[in-house]
Amino acid sequence: MKNDLRPMKERIALVLLSGGQDSTTCLYWAKKQFRKVLALGFDYGQRHRVEIECAITIAAEAGITFTTLQCSGLLRHSSLVNHDQDTNEPHPLNPTLPSSFTPGRNALFLTLAVGEAYCLGITDLVIGVCQTDYSGYPDCREAFIYAQQRALSLALDTQFCIHTPLMHLTKAETWKLANELGCLEIIRAQTHTDYHGNRTTLNEWGYGNLDNPASVLRAKGYEEAKAKGWV
Repeated sequence: MKNDLRPMKERIALVLLSGGQDSTTCLYWAKKQFRKVLALGFDYGQRHRVEIECAITIAAEAGITFTTLQCSGLLRHSSLVNHDQDTNEPHPLNPTLPSSFTPGRNALFLTLAVGEAYCLGITDLVIGVCQTDYSGYPDCREAFIYAQQRALSLALDTQFCIHTPLMHLTKAETWKLANELGCLEIIRAQTHTDYHGNRTTLNEWGYGNLDNPASVLRAKGYEEAKAKGWV
């Protein structure tokens, strides 16, 4: 199996960039770790599609080439793509999960990203998933990422590495990392998390309203980080 043995500082990374807090923090983390960074986003018909516009702006200001892949219609059964569903309700197919869980999303995104990376000669991917302080999505767990990395490496006979800088961080610690990376104001004012696409109300923790789980988690993490003197 082909393996890139060069130091990270000599390699190129492909970041999965949604335009949200976590993926943008990962983008700036990757800029410090790798020689060059590219970014990839996905238009899958999400109700908060404004995040793609944020990703385009963020990448441009960071000097990163950004590509959007069209995936509309490929994902179903989620309040993020079924816009008449309540984002605060349980998932209709599994009441232990939130309605915003989008079945197969990260599996699809990583598969498409690895295909793109392979064609570009890239073996390092960066994704902002986290199993410590998250929304309960099973495809954000470390075990899934390891399994996907192994499967995709076998599929292309190339050793890929899927980096997850936020995997074991709380949301407050993610705010702290953004501050350490020097992108705190970018995270606060330019990223988008709110599931309802609200870009009219700018709070201390960023744009959005506390009427959906994504904004609540983001705001709670900010307040904890602020209380600890991290931001």
